[in-house]
Amino acid sequence: MAETTYIVKGMSCGHCASSVTEEVGGISGVSAVNVDVASGKVTVTSEDALDVQVVDAAVSEAGYQLVS
Repeated sequence: MAETTYIVKGMSCGHCASSVTEEVGGISGVSAVNVDVASGKVTVTSEDALDVQVVDAAVSEAGYQLVS
């Protein structure tokens, strides 16, 4: 299992967190997504390390920007 924390810009509410959770959670191999709106941190647990471009695409699809 791999756990990686990303910083996402633009989230401000529970709906934001739900959108990001839904999109990132849909990535193959992801077993859990934990979003902290206040800090912008998104912690992803997955079977293997994820390609950051795949995570970036999912975050963008949700309407937000992956910072790191």
